[in-house]
Amino acid sequence: MKESTAPDSLYLEGARREEICQIFGEAYDPARWNDWRWQMRHRLIRLEQFEQLLRLTPSERRGLQLANEKFSVAVTPHFAELMDPEDPDCPIRRQVVPREEELVVSRGDMVDPCGEDHDSPVPGLVHRYPDRVLLLALDTCAAYCRYCTRARLVSQGELDPLPRRVDAVIEYLREHTEVRDVLISGGDPLLMSDDRLDEILGRIRAIPHIEFVRIGSRVPSFLPQRITPELVAVLRRHRVWLSLHFCHAREMAPDVAAACDRLADGGVPLGSQTVLLKGVNDDVQTLKELFHVLLMNRVRPYYLYQCDPVVGTGHFRTSVARGIELIGGLRGHTTGYAVPT
Repeated sequence: MKESTAPDSLYLEGARREEICQIFGEAYDPARWNDWRWQMRHRLIRLEQFEQLLRLTPSERRGLQLANEKFSVAVTPHFAELMDPEDPDCPIRRQVVPREEELVVSRGDMVDPCGEDHDSPVPGLVHRYPDRVLLLALDTCAAYCRYCTRARLVSQGELDPLPRRVDAVIEYLREHTEVRDVLISGGDPLLMSDDRLDEILGRIRAIPHIEFVRIGSRVPSFLPQRITPELVAVLRRHRVWLSLHFCHAREMAPDVAAACDRLADGGVPLGSQTVLLKGVNDDVQTLKELFHVLLMNRVRPYYLYQCDPVVGTGHFRTSVARGIELIGGLRGHTTGYAVPT
């Protein structure tokens, strides 16, 4: 089998793992590092942990001091390894380390920018378009993007566990025969156990009029260790499409590329949704590098989103005109498959 395609010039495998493990008083052990549950138990969540790994700016320090009052901080050891310790503008670091700017409420900021709460007939289910629904499976992620659309929900502990809600969800889907497409998101559904995921997918697939099931996940980027053969088998069995989330080429580290290979080899269709972020990927060359490395790893660039006007995300947002300009700089200048909608 061909070796996984990753931008090795941007990534030195294993260079900082010992340092990260020492933050938790442990020695680096490859078996533990590659255990996704170990990764989840050893996420960086506190200021003093980040201080041991990064040269923090005053803005980052202030953001880490206050962030948990607004939106939780968590970074997996895997993703932490990719952060440049000296450069606060590192595109990996920018996505997950809070800054003081998050405390600024900009004009037009909204708690629920997509209006999902208004279109929720059953707790944790959004029915906004005639033939599609969004199922919010859980409110936990492997790491927390600082521009999260669902910051009002994710990590807040207000969404009841899925087992308490699933019967009502399934009943609603059975009654509404116009629904043919179910997107399972959250939080990150791939943090559920294989058995729990298998059960919910099986119940959805048993509904005759459901034609299309997809899962929105950032696990392959944040937590590639979770992409096990057993998980791939569950996804394949239920004919699931995966909508992944990549924002910069540096995320495609070797273990992430291997996870994408495992999914693609297992017959799971892969698409990527990218958020346009000021200072992270808002130029043609950066986007082109990202979309090319995605294609090399059999992930189809699908959407390029404007950053939603979530409260405290003004420093990430570009203008709509800039987004249109960037798409114009891609279309006709690279492979058609590399140009997202």
